[in-house]
Amino acid sequence: MESSAWVYVALTVLTVALGLCIDNQRFVPGYLQGGRPYGASVGCDNQLARNRIAMFAIYVLLTGVSACRIAVGNDYWVYRDNFKLIAQERHVSSEFGFNYIVKWIQQLFGYDNYIPVFAFFSIVTVFFFVRSIRDQGENFAFSLFLLLTGGYYFHSLNSVRYYLALAIAMFAMKFVLRKEYGKFVLWILVGAMFHKSIFLVIPVYLVAGWLAGAPLKKWHYGVGIAGLLSLIFGQNVYREIIFMFYPYYRDSMFDRGEISYANIAKCVCVLALCLLCYKKSLRQSRVNRFYFFLNLFALVVYCCGSFIPEVSRIGYYMMVSQIFLLPNLLSGMENGWMKRLCQAGVVLAFSAYFGLLLKDMYSVDIRLLPYLNWIFN
Repeated sequence: MESSAWVYVALTVLTVALGLCIDNQRFVPGYLQGGRPYGASVGCDNQLARNRIAMFAIYVLLTGVSACRIAVGNDYWVYRDNFKLIAQERHVSSEFGFNYIVKWIQQLFGYDNYIPVFAFFSIVTVFFFVRSIRDQGENFAFSLFLLLTGGYYFHSLNSVRYYLALAIAMFAMKFVLRKEYGKFVLWILVGAMFHKSIFLVIPVYLVAGWLAGAPLKKWHYGVGIAGLLSLIFGQNVYREIIFMFYPYYRDSMFDRGEISYANIAKCVCVLALCLLCYKKSLRQSRVNRFYFFLNLFALVVYCCGSFIPEVSRIGYYMMVSQIFLLPNLLSGMENGWMKRLCQAGVVLAFSAYFGLLLKDMYSVDIRLLPYLNWIFN
């Protein structure tokens, strides 16, 4: 393994170690119910103060590695060229919110001064990642470990616009759980200013939230089967809808019809754990049922949606809920050898995935390694 890869390994170990200082279990129910009016803590006790200090340190470390990068990511220089086109007021395919901010930053720092642009989006993206875990992750360290080893944070060094939208979608999940649907839609509209694909989560998250709070009936299964069959037999219709929004994806390098077996395996294993923990952690928990249905939807997308360009990105909007679902499921299990076995299995599986991810980071279509930054390089 090349030496700069240890930056990512050290970052993961150090931030997760800091996360172990955070006891978030007492505060998450209040965050998910809407804050102080629903009984969340008022003021700042010792534990909350420790939580805030540790979270700030984690945020600084994650932001520092991301914001200080240079020439990291296969689309780094593509973005740099687009920044110049935006400053020249020429046409680019990115959304207006992204274009406006890029133009504004270049007006402040100068034409083709691209490092502050990348830094700005790193600061905002990491903020939404950390804030999402603060609001929804009862086991902060475990959720952070899954975010990092699952590749979501490290891939945000690539595909800047998409991962900002993904982080906003994670943040907006809590508004569905609170049933504050107006706020949810408003945040999705904010995310759509940077990547239009986030519009997909409006129906998906709302349906998952509704199913999480409703007893399932026979007609629910009928609708689910009809939706599954539409993905199998109505692929041309879905493709035409997709190409209305992203015409340049048609027959492009993104339109390859690939099947992500790794993501399918992750979704299947999580569903198996859900069945094991159904009585203790799933049956009576609307929050966990919401994450469960998102994971189920992700499995359907990965199994039947290979015709969708960049299908992994579509699935990530749903599969990212695993970083909250897995710790919740495991914490609800009775203490004993089965719980320890499942915990060890999850940690080992994601650690192995992280190792494979590090190896793949050298490929030309990812190029997250070697890691370079403008301070030392």
